[in-house]
Amino acid sequence: MPSKYKPQILGWIGDLDKGGNYLTGADQRLLYANDNYCAFIRKTKSNQIFYLFISLILIILLIPTMVLLILLFFVYNTENESEIAILSISSFILCFFAIYIIIPEFYHNLFTRRGSPIIFNRKTGKVYVNESYFFNFKVLRNPLTFLHPNKKRIKEYDWAYLQGVVVHNYSRYSLNSTILMVCKPNTYKTIDHIMLDPLRNGIGSYLVWGWVNNFMCANDLISLNDGKYKWEQETQFKKEIIKGQGWPDWMVEAFNATTHEELANIKQKYNIEAS
Repeated sequence: MPSKYKPQILGWIGDLDKGGNYLTGADQRLLYANDNYCAFIRKTKSNQIFYLFISLILIILLIPTMVLLILLFFVYNTENESEIAILSISSFILCFFAIYIIIPEFYHNLFTRRGSPIIFNRKTGKVYVNESYFFNFKVLRNPLTFLHPNKKRIKEYDWAYLQGVVVHNYSRYSLNSTILMVCKPNTYKTIDHIMLDPLRNGIGSYLVWGWVNNFMCANDLISLNDGKYKWEQETQFKKEIIKGQGWPDWMVEAFNATTHEELANIKQKYNIEAS
């Protein structure tokens, strides 16, 4: 049966249930956790370098190919043969579309910093992202955004309106990704997507989702010391991962908010419109 979240996302495998989950494992993606919030890395350095290199090579190959196709159509096709014209035009369109798909991949690997952590606060039910604009699961984009490669999105979301799905990338390695669908309140209509756990093999694509759910439910199946930074190393975590990455001051303070009232006071202090 298809996903209940509409519009349907490309490569959909299945919808994920919230609540306590025995499939759980931080698997070196968990950076830090305390009793209020946890932070997960979404892009490992090795994956980032690998996909940056692959996308760069493809761009380097595609651009000269497009130039040659233009020359084939306008210069070398002196006899105006329709077969050559059709072949060159169709090939140029395919190359252009490939560039259109690859450039966002190149940008988000180039401009992702420190793994692009995602923050979950279980006391307020808020989720915070600070990421490259190109780090999402979109296909259709305004080409003008390509002129702003380091564009970012910094947002606060409600965990209640985030729903998990697993998708695959159609590769021979069957790599799966966990996507958070941002839904309109009390509906299945999606208005945005957040990448939670990209490009994992098999059961591994469900482990981070399970850990986050157990954390948000305050389930004892997890340990708050599973991350790279231990409970008492919050200052070190913020200094090495958060500081200097463009996180708003109010948001960093909101990581540790314990009630909705405290969160409202923080937003009022910084003149942030309440959501």
